[in-house]
Amino acid sequence: MDNTTILVAYFSHTGENYSVGYIEKGNTHIIADMIAEQTGGELFEIRTVNPYPDKYDECTDVAKREQQENARPELAEMVEDIEQYDVIFLGYPNWWGDMPMAVYTFLESYDFSGKTIVPFCTHEGSGLSSTESSIAEVCADAEVLDGLAVRGSVAQNSQDKANEAVTSWLKKAGFID
Repeated sequence: MDNTTILVAYFSHTGENYSVGYIEKGNTHIIADMIAEQTGGELFEIRTVNPYPDKYDECTDVAKREQQENARPELAEMVEDIEQYDVIFLGYPNWWGDMPMAVYTFLESYDFSGKTIVPFCTHEGSGLSSTESSIAEVCADAEVLDGLAVRGSVAQNSQDKANEAVTSWLKKAGFID
């Protein structure tokens, strides 16, 4: 993948999380760091102007309401020059069987025509759900590769195991040798 410019854009939640308790570094952030380190990609955190609540139940309530309303939360910052990237690794937690609505805001904010999008998510049993097809629908002129799903508890508590999964996936997709 010589001369390929890679962006690792991710949305991650800190605070109280399901099955891992209170965390200072989000599960998806941990996986994003692993991908960036192995691919040389540049990290970009998708953050909202109004942060999600720290408490797990309050956060999931907000997430469910946003999903029901098909909301597009305002992002705190944007990628300055998305055109320079060939490949965008896109990370998110699986909330209520879907990406957080902030990730939809991100996807709808840029033209991904001709780019490759590589999804990855953290979850506690839902895997990627139908997020790969959702991304392909929103970014119809991009190529969407097979994603990676890692349990949040593994990302948080078994980082060697998570890193092995990331490495294997990146090798299979041809991003690393």
